[in-house]
Amino acid sequence: MGATPAQVAELQRLVDEGKLNDKLARTVLEGVIAGEGSPTEIMTGRGLEVVSDTGALTAAVDEAIAANPDVAEKIREGKVAAAGVLVGAVMKATRGQADAKTVRELIIARLS
Repeated sequence: MGATPAQVAELQRLVDEGKLNDKLARTVLEGVIAGEGSPTEIMTGRGLEVVSDTGALTAAVDEAIAANPDVAEKIREGKVAAAGVLVGAVMKATRGQADAKTVRELIIARLS
């Protein structure tokens, strides 16, 4: 089978709107190619939309901070590059569905 130009355009629009990241878009595209429906139908049906709601992400951020006190201390000391470790932990906990930019902002805000 394959993806039509309209489906590819719809997939790109979902990425541009921040509803899908690259990893999730690949998964949706696989579903489109398999004939499961439109990108929006697959994203919704499989629950693949990016999570950028700060309320939903706060618990995962708090858990990552608690599980990595040494990294959290480095960030408190001003080494914000260390936030990548915590962002990775949150991405893993959310199966890659967290908005990484929002997660990074939450981590830095929590530890400042």
